[in-house]
Amino acid sequence: MTEILKTTLTTWIMVSMIAGALFGTFINFQGLEESAFVQEFLVEGVFSVIGAIFISALKMLVVPLVFVSLVCGVTSLGDISALGRIGCKALILYLLTTALAVTIALALAVFVSPGGDYILNSGGESFTARPPPLLSKVLTDLVPSNPIAAMADGNMLQIIVFAILFGVSMTLVREQGGRIRDFFSDLNGIIMKMVGLIMYLAPIGVFCLVARTFTLQGADVIMPLAGYFLVVITSLLLHAGGSFSLLLKLVGGLDPLIFFKKLRTAIAFAFSTASSNATIPATLSVVEDRLGVRKSVAAFTVPLGATINMDGTAIMQGVATVFIANVYGIGLGMSDVVTIVLTATLASIGTAGVPGVGLIMLTMVLTQVGLPVEGIALILGVDRLLDMVRTAVNITGDATVTCIVAKSENALDRDIFSDPAAGVVQASP
Repeated sequence: MTEILKTTLTTWIMVSMIAGALFGTFINFQGLEESAFVQEFLVEGVFSVIGAIFISALKMLVVPLVFVSLVCGVTSLGDISALGRIGCKALILYLLTTALAVTIALALAVFVSPGGDYILNSGGESFTARPPPLLSKVLTDLVPSNPIAAMADGNMLQIIVFAILFGVSMTLVREQGGRIRDFFSDLNGIIMKMVGLIMYLAPIGVFCLVARTFTLQGADVIMPLAGYFLVVITSLLLHAGGSFSLLLKLVGGLDPLIFFKKLRTAIAFAFSTASSNATIPATLSVVEDRLGVRKSVAAFTVPLGATINMDGTAIMQGVATVFIANVYGIGLGMSDVVTIVLTATLASIGTAGVPGVGLIMLTMVLTQVGLPVEGIALILGVDRLLDMVRTAVNITGDATVTCIVAKSENALDRDIFSDPAAGVVQASP
């Protein structure tokens, strides 16, 4: 019994995720999801309520955690020029990984050619495209006219801008800001304790979220789109296991096996919540406590990555574009391929903070290469399951860039990174 209680939180989360997937698939396979008991009591009752409470608890922490951590991180840097270096390195790496992701996806999609034998039948589904924001609006919306409203709305880019300005100003006033720095330091400790408390509920929340998704989706929704689904999944795994591993080893000089093993908790969170923002507390906790990244770097690069780094979404766009082109019998030339890479990469920043960002970005890509936007309706059925996987890839990219940037700034503790027991959380308080 003692050994069971000592099982790490990561293990319990992984077990809960697998158990939820198996339980949900079993219910769907048996056709039990149609029964009143399963539908009302389990799916819309226990699974829905507990899952919603868990996600709300995570989202509750995101704004205060990002704001306080970022202010503490900026003030701990001392040298304001270091902030500019970190920002430039992170932005370049995020753009690089996104371009690499969509290139891998396009290459694999062109080789496999999903949708070539697909029978065009959207089942009456339709998709109404939302207009993408203008670049001028994206730039002007970076600066919040009301920072309190930005926090209430959860506008991450505006919160990041305000937190950086606040932290820089606090650093510049030096002695006068000493008491405020102490206050934020104490507040950060309290918020991290809140994160720890909610983490203990994670296995239950993860089980309910995954079980509900697999109960409703099952395997039937995948079969008609098996080619598209498998190409996206393969591209995601290649990018996560290949591209990120090479970057960690060649650019960061870090062991990818240790990195992925320690990132399991955050990956499980991302998979179950399908939200990079909701996973920020888990990602920050892992990169700081388990991977040894200094707070001054992690507090900036992780929230920034959760907002603008969308490698998984870029992969979906590349495969979906080829799939829709094949279904409608429209050929793509080399210029179209280049356009897709550029549009998907730049759109990962240009549409930051906009709800439904994945579909908006795909709309932009399809429009740029002259494909019918209505084709998005064909892939809506499997998008939820794919969204879970690509969110896990997104936060893996955030953590990869964070570790590489931290290593370049001498802000990564190699002893903590290499220590398998560093930052391990037990499943019982």
